[in-house]
Amino acid sequence: MRSFVAILFTFCLVFSGLFAFASSNSALVELDKMADEALQLTKFSRLEEAKSILERFSVQFSKEGIKEGKFTMDELRVLTASHHEALRAVTNINMSLDERVRIVTSFRLATDAVASTHQPMWVEMEASVMKDFQGVKNAALEGDKDAYNQNLNTFLSTYTVIQPSLKIDLTAEKLQKLDSKITYLDRYRADFSEQEWTAHLESLEQDLQKLFSDPGEDEADPSLWWVISMTGSTIILTLSYVSWRKYRGQKQQSKRKRLK
Repeated sequence: MRSFVAILFTFCLVFSGLFAFASSNSALVELDKMADEALQLTKFSRLEEAKSILERFSVQFSKEGIKEGKFTMDELRVLTASHHEALRAVTNINMSLDERVRIVTSFRLATDAVASTHQPMWVEMEASVMKDFQGVKNAALEGDKDAYNQNLNTFLSTYTVIQPSLKIDLTAEKLQKLDSKITYLDRYRADFSEQEWTAHLESLEQDLQKLFSDPGEDEADPSLWWVISMTGSTIILTLSYVSWRKYRGQKQQSKRKRLK
């Protein structure tokens, strides 16, 4: 009887873990939907409505992220900063529509990076990022400084759209390595020569290609690993208990037969 109660208690722990994970995932889905809605409204210049959605997001995010501790410190920091920029984009009367959309898109991608359990949306930016980088590379190889500066500005603008998402999905070491190479391009843009920049540009191009082809391991939520671990342990314990009871019963039955 005690063994049965112990097994029942363990199953209760597992299912409570599953319920907690489902609840957490539901909250992330809701935040993700709000971020997407804010982006769609921004694209159609419905800025007051987009602002309202972003304010709702802030309240929900504060509740889920701070009070209930469902996000890591990095996720909290990145989403808070990205949300602040998105709110600024829809309230700044002097900002162009393209700039508004770019900033709110960055926020949308960052929210998805937190919520996604599979391939994140920022990976879909590969074509735009690589196209803009190719413009930088071509201008550098041709020695055209004016075209180089113009293309570099375009590339940097596109890269900043996915940068918050990268802060969430990449390790600090990988992101620092990538950012340092891009910063080098920007900082020394006036002093380049074809020979000097060829190796650097090719190295950065390889890093960008690897970034999109292998965006990194999609780490599951810690609570999910806890549930998986608990479930596996429960199954093992249950099977072991059943096998032991069966073995013990067979042994006692054999003993009784020998005594007859």
